[in-house]
Amino acid sequence: MSENEVNDAVDSADVAAALSGEPVEAPQQQAPAGPDLTVQDLQALRSIIDVASQRGAFKPNEMMTVGQVYTKLESFLGAVSQAQAQNPTTQPQG
Repeated sequence: MSENEVNDAVDSADVAAALSGEPVEAPQQQAPAGPDLTVQDLQALRSIIDVASQRGAFKPNEMMTVGQVYTKLESFLGAVSQAQAQNPTTQPQG
């Protein structure tokens, strides 16, 4: 951090508080944005799993795990669809 950046981060109120012996809070930084995963992404993932399984992309011993994940995803998307139907004011993300 350069000296100019330090000077910009400290204002006169902080200086006065520090000189009076009061604790000075560090400047608050915005939290970085997390990954953005939407319902549309999950629907695309469901389609990808469906197409991949139809094309034989999964080995027989992997099909049970893939099927379990697909079932969970299908249930989750069904619940989201019902929730959106009951509350039409909610805008879909994406």
